[in-house]
Amino acid sequence: MVTSALLVILAAKPGKEAEVEAFLRNGQPIVQNEPGTVAWFGVRFGPSTFGIFDAFPDEAGRQAHLSGLLAAALSERTPELFASPPRIEALDVLAAKLP
Repeated sequence: MVTSALLVILAAKPGKEAEVEAFLRNGQPIVQNEPGTVAWFGVRFGPSTFGIFDAFPDEAGRQAHLSGLLAAALSERTPELFASPPRIEALDVLAAKLP
């Protein structure tokens, strides 16, 4: 069961869109090793706006993800890739359908 999620909105710096896309694609294998991350999506909302949506069975899974390797990489690369700090929204999941 999924009860918690994160929505992260990322605004790429001009000319860094391809690097942000690569960063998200390369993030997928990292979260494969997080047992508390039930679902993870790297998405593109528009030409320079990207995002991450991930879901967790509980708050402990969400917190483990926030202190994990991908979060550290995101923090490290923020000044280089993003026009502003990532906007991180903690969400409560009301209903879900997963495989």
